[in-house]
Amino acid sequence: QVQLVESGGGLVQTGGSLRLSCAASGFIFSIDSMGWYRQAPGKQRELVAAITRGGNTNYAASVKGRFTISRDNAKNTVYLQMNSLKPEDTAVYYCNAETAPVIHYWGQGTQVTVSS
Repeated sequence: QVQLVESGGGLVQTGGSLRLSCAASGFIFSIDSMGWYRQAPGKQRELVAAITRGGNTNYAASVKGRFTISRDNAKNTVYLQMNSLKPEDTAVYYCNAETAPVIHYWGQGTQVTVSS
């Protein structure tokens, strides 16, 4: 089992910044990729960014150049730095960990609200 605890959400104005953190515990040795997904009201959950243990990253087209995902393997923590936030970034953001063999674990979610 892997447990994920998120922090850092909140309310910010358009153009502002927020930093999300996700700390993993439990069977952390089995974690390969970690990432962030988001789900806005009435929409499906979508990938925002992901990073492998080796540091390879993947971003949704809508956040490229604005968001940066990073990972501290020593602290078992993944971060999402979000800059130039837009109202359309408003959603519940979920931390995800993918293990090998593949099992997906999810955090409880943190609300990000960008006011116009």
